[in-house]
Amino acid sequence: MDYKQIVTAALSDALAGQLTRDEIASKLERPKTSDKGDMAFPTFTLAKLLHQAPQQIAQDLAEKLDKTSFEKVEVVGPYLNFFFDKGAYSAETLQTVLTAGADYGQNDDGQGGNVPIDMSSPNIAKPMSMGHLRSTVIGNSIAEILTKNGYHPIKDNHLGDWGTQFGKLITAYKLWGNEADVKADPINKLVEYYVRFHKEDVDKPELDDTAREWFRKLENGDEEAHELWQWFRDASLQEFNDVYEKLGVTFDTFNGEAFYNDKLEEVVQILKDKNLLVESQGAQVVDLSKYNLNPALILKSDGASLYITRDIATALYRDRTYHPAKNLYVVGSEQTYYFKQLKAVLQEMGVPSADDLEHIPFGLITVDGKKLSTRSGRIILLAKVLDESVKLAAEEINEKNPDLANKDEVAQQVGVGAIVFGDLKNERTNNIDFVLADQLKFEGETGPYVQYSHARAESILRKAGKVTITTDGNQISDPEAWDTIKTLADFPAMVKMACDEFEPSVIAKYAIRLAKTFNKYYAHSKILTEDAELPARLALVKAVSTVLKESLRLLGVQAPDEM
Repeated sequence: MDYKQIVTAALSDALAGQLTRDEIASKLERPKTSDKGDMAFPTFTLAKLLHQAPQQIAQDLAEKLDKTSFEKVEVVGPYLNFFFDKGAYSAETLQTVLTAGADYGQNDDGQGGNVPIDMSSPNIAKPMSMGHLRSTVIGNSIAEILTKNGYHPIKDNHLGDWGTQFGKLITAYKLWGNEADVKADPINKLVEYYVRFHKEDVDKPELDDTAREWFRKLENGDEEAHELWQWFRDASLQEFNDVYEKLGVTFDTFNGEAFYNDKLEEVVQILKDKNLLVESQGAQVVDLSKYNLNPALILKSDGASLYITRDIATALYRDRTYHPAKNLYVVGSEQTYYFKQLKAVLQEMGVPSADDLEHIPFGLITVDGKKLSTRSGRIILLAKVLDESVKLAAEEINEKNPDLANKDEVAQQVGVGAIVFGDLKNERTNNIDFVLADQLKFEGETGPYVQYSHARAESILRKAGKVTITTDGNQISDPEAWDTIKTLADFPAMVKMACDEFEPSVIAKYAIRLAKTFNKYYAHSKILTEDAELPARLALVKAVSTVLKESLRLLGVQAPDEM
């Protein structure tokens, strides 16, 4: 029962064709509180068309309207406020949710189209810091949301495992490194060398020349350079995977920059064949002035490749391998200009999927307002933050529910979920100043609050015992339940919106709203009272549990049944 269509049809008949149905639908509003109706139509824009005061237009329309589909229609100043038939609406909404279960909100808009998602992408030989959290969890959630909308996401962890930084790292290791130390504590030792390099090259610029030479050796297949690179890569991946396991994030491919090293010659040849390469001060560039962009530097004067050279090779490979419906790059906002250049070069090359390349930018995570940086040694390790969050969650559970059977598992779900949800509830382009204690609160707009709301719903269902919950006929007269029922009905639209905008915060904010309306209902109504509406109330609780759990899943957060 699509009430937006019903309201639109009723208004269209009353207006006798003076506005199209699309024009009417675009003007409909959702009142902030249920006492002002469930949908409202403002008449301001009709004043000029009908040469009448908005209040009079609203009054006249109310008299002409067919009101049989509504509980009532009220005129409040220039607004027509529509009140839905609560019994029919609640019964249909609950039937839809309970019949579909976890598939509620699923659609086939994507028609199985492949969507590679370039995400996470940490640099080898550097630890995963809090700075890596955003690309990882935003990309993972977008993948879940795309699947819910009928797409086939391909999560590609495009590792930073190539580039001049490896020349710097090899140089640092050769100067100050020790094999036993690295084997004992790989990432921390390699970072120590990397940070030292950047401190010392301030007064010793010749270090940069040595680093460039080592990277040239690596590109040319030098045996010692390759062995060191492979060692650094393997050690890093082991630590990365420990973090991904904690987060519950998996990938379809780990094809890093090095995978495309042997594909660069073809990129350069295509650019030459299309007469796109221009020499500039000894370097090779692509002129992008027609896009109002600076030239894209493809090869340095010494012939060395750059990030964009490898990204062009990556885009070509993905285009040929996946034939993408969309091609997403979940990378920080500071790279926005770079991705405009990349897309422009690919369009000039005639790559079929170039028009569907989309940069999904996000803001920074700061701590005490300061940006994190491996180079400067200002790092907050993601693994340590996750462990600390789990520890604090365990302490909270021990205090509130010491007899919980699976305390360690729930602490893991709550602690990690708090970090993930705490990130995703923010619109992704906003910067976040991270405060762990704020993420772990069980009250307010947090992951633990939504998880606890789900666990509360499950607790009610357990207490109800063997009361039979059917999918149909669940009419609820309790006005306290109405906001919860309407919020449940909103879920499919939120799933579509989150997909269209590549915005997980749409789902996170929805989950908070559903949890709030449910907890308000729980506080004001006696759900387990044994009367004729008990099965219908339990059907509502079951629907809330189902949709909260599915909302959390789309964010990459687990939903414990007990807390």
